[in-house]
Amino acid sequence: MSTRVSGEAQEVARAEAQAVLAMVHDESRRQKLGDVVAAIDEGEVDGTDADALAELLELGLSSGRVRAVYGPEGEQAALGLFRRLPLGKELSESARELNEALAALEGRTIEKVAVSVVGPGEYGVTVSTEDFEIALRLGKAGARVASIGT
Repeated sequence: MSTRVSGEAQEVARAEAQAVLAMVHDESRRQKLGDVVAAIDEGEVDGTDADALAELLELGLSSGRVRAVYGPEGEQAALGLFRRLPLGKELSESARELNEALAALEGRTIEKVAVSVVGPGEYGVTVSTEDFEIALRLGKAGARVASIGT
């Protein structure tokens, strides 16, 4: 499945890919980034190009670089594009699933909330009521339900 890239999102994506390309010395990585730039210029990305573009946008968005360089409009364009790429769609879907699971807590009195470190950049959150507990995993790969039950 391909993702269309146009307008300001295309400009930001191209500039971000070219900025990283200018800093990379490894030839195989340079070739992959060159392929991403070419796909962006063509106006559609898919497969490994889409994954690489998502990683570039994620880095630029999470570091604040996209907003600092391209302003709020560029940031919104990049964020919109990121959400349409497969990785962004996965993260959005995991958030929807998490919200569905958390709906089971509605109307219940929360008795305990605990946060633990599961690994680098990944955390566990446990929310308990008198008769119910939900365990969540939050990290770079998104949010997901680890367990749910009584």
